[in-house]
Amino acid sequence: MGHREDLLAGAKRCLLEKGYARTTARDIVAASGTNLASIGYHYGSKNALMAEALFAATSDWGDDAEQALAAVLPDGAGRRQHFETGWTVIVDLFRKHRALWSAQMEAVLLADRDSALREFFATSWPESSTGLIALLNGVPAKEVTEEQRRVFGSLYMTLLGGLLLQQQLEHYPVPDGRDLAQAMAWISGAEAA
Repeated sequence: MGHREDLLAGAKRCLLEKGYARTTARDIVAASGTNLASIGYHYGSKNALMAEALFAATSDWGDDAEQALAAVLPDGAGRRQHFETGWTVIVDLFRKHRALWSAQMEAVLLADRDSALREFFATSWPESSTGLIALLNGVPAKEVTEEQRRVFGSLYMTLLGGLLLQQQLEHYPVPDGRDLAQAMAWISGAEAA
């Protein structure tokens, strides 16, 4: 591995151990065995490296979610079962990867005052929502359309944010996939409350 990869691995480790906001360039250097100049050379800034680390860690989480869903979803599952099982897997993985989602929330809040971070989220949003659609609708990511991204992607990202907030606060029981599917069915008039 070269310095670029070492820096990314070190930044991911710091992200999970110290959080997004508290990680310093020196922390990353210590975790990666590199030097301060390498951060600027390879990533331009510590903030750019941290954004890349956050994206990489979230992508790793997405891979975990995909594998976990494949392990529990029966063949021939219908849309509702896919939705229920997918959200249950996501909520379970929130608990397992709590440090990642704490760092994600920190970064989202900082993006209001950091134009580069805000731009990073804006450019990564389509890929993130496409991944959620593929996971929860059971379709290949390359087949997700702009219309699906607009409709499903927006809904799923909204649910993800709300569930994440509930999980982080720990004062309210976090609904699982069955709870979410039941609420959606009731809202649409398909099922009594």
